[in-house]
Amino acid sequence: MRRSKYVRPAWLGEQGEGGQGTADKPRLTTSAMIASLAGPDQRTKPAPFGHALAALAETRPEIVGLTADLAKYTDLHIFAKAHPDRFYQMGMAEQLLISAAAGMAREGFMPFATTYAVFAARRAYDFICMAIAEENLNVKIVCALPGLTTGYGPSHQATEDIAIFRGMPNITIIDPCDAHEIEQVVPAIAAHSGPVYLRLLRGNVPVVLDEYDYTFELGKAKMLRDGNDVLIISSGLMTMRALEAAERLAEDRVDVGVLHVPTIKPLDEATILKEASRTGRMVVVAENHTIVGGLGEAVAGLLMRSGVIPPAFRQVALPDEFLDAGALPTLHDRYGISTNAMTESIKGWL
Repeated sequence: MRRSKYVRPAWLGEQGEGGQGTADKPRLTTSAMIASLAGPDQRTKPAPFGHALAALAETRPEIVGLTADLAKYTDLHIFAKAHPDRFYQMGMAEQLLISAAAGMAREGFMPFATTYAVFAARRAYDFICMAIAEENLNVKIVCALPGLTTGYGPSHQATEDIAIFRGMPNITIIDPCDAHEIEQVVPAIAAHSGPVYLRLLRGNVPVVLDEYDYTFELGKAKMLRDGNDVLIISSGLMTMRALEAAERLAEDRVDVGVLHVPTIKPLDEATILKEASRTGRMVVVAENHTIVGGLGEAVAGLLMRSGVIPPAFRQVALPDEFLDAGALPTLHDRYGISTNAMTESIKGWL
């Protein structure tokens, strides 16, 4: 991994990964550097993006893969092994990566360009805007480590990437929930003509949505479960957490519905308005992103413009600040996006 900036925060104490811990500071079992989002007994699939892209490329010769020195860490190494003549290593230069992808798209190729979300959003923004979005080129920008999915700290945590890209015309933004959805997203965005920004869950990715008879459709939100007391509108890994929170709240006789919104832009306004308009339900938007400028504010703006006023509107999201480095379970609890934290927040709001 590169561009590391890990400073051990004081609240972690002296014990590190593998340490014995103390009574008040339990042993950390998840590395800040390499962390899985899956629970101990949760089903997973390895590198769903890499495998799906490699399979799709068998019948789509125009697909090429590019990366900025991060093939292994964006699962593009699977594609590179299957199609070495269509894989391009651009080095540690995101602007070059994006410019090359734009040039290839102009020549009729379909580039899948991978890097970390922070590097695409912060370093290559103007190149994406002027070279790809303004020209409406068929480039798929696939970015790992969205939101709080790494313990590396602010240098690698893309907590504001959706806010950055939502204001960019022509670009489609997708935040998939699990491996099942990623496998379906890859052919769907390949069938879509135009630039796409995909928030990627990498490595061993949990499998959840197959239990809900779910099929991804670009631009569509889907109700995964219904409920009369609370409607959670969620995207990405927070849909996993929302479903878990709904089960726990059911034990307290709180009936929770979960609306999964994988396409952040363009937003499925009709479905969101239909579900949020139902009488008596608190609306909670849950996202792995800062509270500023993401799905929560997109939904709030839609409801306000449409005159839909739910009994209460709340957000489960990351704070508007630079976050700490550390173990992911600890950070998710600290910043309120773990299942436990979401469950307790909703109980408090009720």
